[in-house]
Parts: sequence; C-alpha cells; structure tokens
Amino acid sequence: MSEAAASPDNKNDLAALARGGRINFFGFLLRLAARLPFLFIAGRLYGAEALGRFAYAVLVVEFVAQLATLGLKRGLAEQLSKTDRPHVCITWDALLVAFVASLIGMTILFAFPQAMFPNSEIYGHEWLLPVAVLALAWSDVMLAALAYRHDVGATVRARAIVEPWTISIAALIFAFVSKRDGLIFAYALSMIAALIASIIPFLRTYGRAHGWRPQPAESWRLARRYMPIAAADTVEWGSRRIDLAILGLFASPGLVGIYYVAQNVASLPSKLKTSFDPIMGPVISRSLEEGDRVGVAKQIRQVGFWVIAAQAAVALALGIPGEGVMGLVGPAFVAGTAALCFLLGAEVIAATATTSEAALIYIARHRNMMLSLAMLALQAVLTVALIILFQRLGWPPAWQATAPAVALCLALVFAAITKARLASRLLGAPVSGWRWPLVWAAAAAGVVGYLVIRLPEWLELSLGVPLILAAFGFVVWRRGFGPEDRELFRMKKKDIAVDLPAPGTSGDAPR
Repeated sequence: MSEAAASPDNKNDLAALARGGRINFFGFLLRLAARLPFLFIAGRLYGAEALGRFAYAVLVVEFVAQLATLGLKRGLAEQLSKTDRPHVCITWDALLVAFVASLIGMTILFAFPQAMFPNSEIYGHEWLLPVAVLALAWSDVMLAALAYRHDVGATVRARAIVEPWTISIAALIFAFVSKRDGLIFAYALSMIAALIASIIPFLRTYGRAHGWRPQPAESWRLARRYMPIAAADTVEWGSRRIDLAILGLFASPGLVGIYYVAQNVASLPSKLKTSFDPIMGPVISRSLEEGDRVGVAKQIRQVGFWVIAAQAAVALALGIPGEGVMGLVGPAFVAGTAALCFLLGAEVIAATATTSEAALIYIARHRNMMLSLAMLALQAVLTVALIILFQRLGWPPAWQATAPAVALCLALVFAAITKARLASRLLGAPVSGWRWPLVWAAAAAGVVGYLVIRLPEWLELSLGVPLILAAFGFVVWRRGFGPEDRELFRMKKKDIAVDLPAPGTSGDAPR
C-alpha cells in the first residue's frame, strides 16, 4: 500500500498517534521545566552524596513498582479490546492484581529496608518509602486504562505537572528540615500526588466498581498472560537503571550522585518515546486484531522517525553544551559531562528497539522477552568489564564512571538490530524509522553548537540550546518530512475519527 493510498483507518490511526504525541510532547516540555529545578535544588542544597543515597533508594522502589504492574501498562489495552465484560470490571481486576503484587513487594522492602540503603545507616522514617510502590503501580495502571480511551491528557497532568512539580517544591521545603532525608520524603509525596491526579480522571471515566466482584482465578490468569510483557517492561526499565546499580558497587556515593544527574538529564529524550506509548498500544492492538500487519509496520516506521528526530535534536541540544548543563546542578557535577554525552547517544540508539517492541509485545512476546533479557545480560557484563578495564588503566574516577554509559550504548545497538529485524520479518514490512536527512540536520546543529559553546555560559544555555534545536528542526522539516508527516502534525482533534465505547461498556479498541 502506498503512502498516498493508505486506508482511512490507517490515516486515522496515524493521526491519533500524531495527536497523542503532540499532547505528550507538551507534557515533555512541562516535565523538562520541572525536572531541571529539582536537579538544581538537589545538587545545590543536598549535594552529590545525599543525591546518590536517594538515587539508590528510588532505584529499588521503582524496580519493585515496575514488577508490580505485571505488564498491565501495555497489556491492558489488548485486554480491553478483546473482552465482553464491562470495562470497569476489567480495570478493577487489573488494579486488584497490581495491589496484590505491590503488597508483596512492599512487605519485602518493609522487612529488608537495607535493600534500599545498602551503604548507609537507617534511622527516622526512611522505612516508609515502600508506600510509594503501590502509589506508582496503581497510577501506571489507571493511566493505561485512560490511554485506552485516548485520554493522554491525564498522563500529562499526573506525570508532567503534578509529579515533577511536587517533588521540586517538596525538595526545596524539606531542605530546611532534613538534608539527609528531604529528597526521600519529597519523592514519596510526589508519588502520592501523582496517584491522586490519576484517580480523579479514572473515576470520572470508568466510574466506581459497581457490579464488580473480585475474581481471583481471572486475576491470576490476567497476571500470567502478561508476565512476558512485564518482563520486557522491566528489562527496558532495568537497562536504564542497572548501570547505576552496578556503579554503586564500585564507586563512592558522590560519583553515583553525579552519574544520577547525568542519567536524569539524558532520560529526558526518552520521555519523547514514551509520549507515544499511551496511544500506540490501543492503535497497534486494534490494527493487529484486524490483521493489518503492514499497517502496524507503517505506524512503527512513522513513530520511529518522529522519535529518532526528536531524541536526536534534544540529545544534541543538551550534549553540545553539556558542561554548562551539568554545571547548573553544581560545579562538582561537571565531571559527569562525558557520561551525559554517552547516555544521550544511547537514547537515540534505543529509539529503533523501543518502537519495534511496541509491536513485538503483541506478536512475539516471548521472543521479545528473550532478546530483552539477552540485552540486559550483555549490558551487565560489559558494564563490569569496562569498569574493571578503566580501573586497571588507571583512569580518573570520573572517566571510570563513563563505563556504564558506554556499555549501555553497545547493548542498545544489539537490541536495536535484533528487535527491528524480528519485527520486520513478522510484520512483512520494514519498521526502521531512520531517514538520511537526519544526518544533515545533525550536521547543521553541530555547526550552530560549535559557535554557541564559545559564548558566555548563561548565553550558551539560554540562547544556544534553542538555536541548536531550531537548526536541527529546520533541516528535518525541510528535508526529512514528507507531505504525510506535515499533514499529520497539522491535524486537530476534530480531524480524527474516533468512536469510543461508552464508559463501563465493552467493545473494540478505540478507532
């Protein structure tokens, strides 16, 4: 099927993807505006060591919460599109599964709090942090249910406004109460606030659980069905965290804190990919139900190009003036500039793997899981090997801390190649979103960046970052975007034909 001869359903699907991406891109900008103040407050008021302690504790909590969702963040759309039961019952079944899994995880962390704080003494109220597990897991499931109804605005409000601004403001307040535990308390408050921001639209859309009766057997079947997706989600999440976990075994808390800041800045482009996640699940699952595998490949190619272009633009804009970006958090954090550049490059490499996985979790979930596990194992082995190698070469600690970022890049190259080839073979069409004009756009951004890094630091950041983004965007828009790309980005909500089932009813996935 040619681009011009695409079916009306395919055009509607791509338009829905574009609209979801536009809305969540706005959320990305809001998240960026809130995340940078948090890093500034954490770095300047708390210091690298306290930040490293906080980073490890949050790493453990979010890992448990990731497991507790049991793949429902992406699997719920498929479940809702196939069921004959009222949707309100399906969503509450999912919440029950997440509650039981969260309760198990919380119990383990309550019993063994040292897992969150392996290198520091525990006193005070740090042991309450596992409460965030349930808040995070339930929020994710509710937002996934809302995304099935194409309500991506709820995700923007919860994840891009309420959560980051709550942690930023709370961190500032708690800095004058307890610099040892202030970041941890601020994080717990932000998770609770995000849960409240998820509950309100969820109840408004799906309603209370009238007529719902817990069905343990059905809940267990649901959990087993989406275990492979849960594994894939956990591996993808773990690939962005295992480097920090391993580094914590070899480096001081101060270096862990510096790497954590670089990781947080670098993870901002990854939010551009997740901007499409809430809408890709329902669209792809519906297309697969209709047997339109070529249409799915086209959707992945389209989103893949948007994601690669956006992530490359942000990576260049943050990486070229990297010393200035890291210096905003504090002079000690400039040592993490090299790690930041490698981590930003890793996000661009990851785009092909993550967009291909959007289809693989439905059509080859077990093979996708095995590839994800292989990638994670490769990353872990490379991280340890490179850290030991850099140590034996006598490199400074700051350079040793780049080893996990280099390992991540190499592991993601493996994942991008293998997952894209598998998806292309199963869908019968290419899925890569790569286009050669991206090279010319990167070259233009590099020329502008070469000039702006010679400006005073405040101009380098305030003027240079927008100029780099503008240069990249101009070339991509003129040379990389085709008529369909531009038309999709001009579409408004009224241009998309969407027939949603009424709240609390069953039916096919939204069209």
